[in-house]
Amino acid sequence: MLIVFIGNGKGKTTAALGQAMRAVGRGKRVLMVQFIKGPWKSGEDFVEIKKSGGGGEFALKKMGLGFVGILGDKLPIEEHRKAAANALTFIQSELSKWDIVICDEINVAVSLGLIGVAEALEVIRDIPFEKLVIFTGRGAPPEFIEAADLVTEMRDVKHPFNDGKIAQLGIEF
Repeated sequence: MLIVFIGNGKGKTTAALGQAMRAVGRGKRVLMVQFIKGPWKSGEDFVEIKKSGGGGEFALKKMGLGFVGILGDKLPIEEHRKAAANALTFIQSELSKWDIVICDEINVAVSLGLIGVAEALEVIRDIPFEKLVIFTGRGAPPEFIEAADLVTEMRDVKHPFNDGKIAQLGIEF
């Protein structure tokens, strides 16, 4: 099953993390691979989740090199492309070992041209329906929407950033 969280509102990664918590609570093994978020630390970087007795587990693998072309990024685009390709290869090698694989910000990696739509879909082409893959991020290509079994859009209605307030630890990151 493929779930895609899209939209310009806050909450795509948060929704994926919520799904991870629910699954771990039911004894599932969840892997989150982050395509964009690199050296910046988010709250999820500091959490280790293992459900005692039930076998549930959450693992996070940061594979991106940071925000591409913004917030002081000076890396050549080719380095970002290589990191995204490595993330896809890693996911392909790990997919059978996990109940849920979250591809955080994969939509952004595709929209920035770091990886191709066909490459990403090929990695998950043969997953059984009972296994869950989640794609998150703004700018999902139509092919992801078409391939998905479930799509949820987060839409900005009101956000403190629009009033000049900066991102808050534990809320946005």
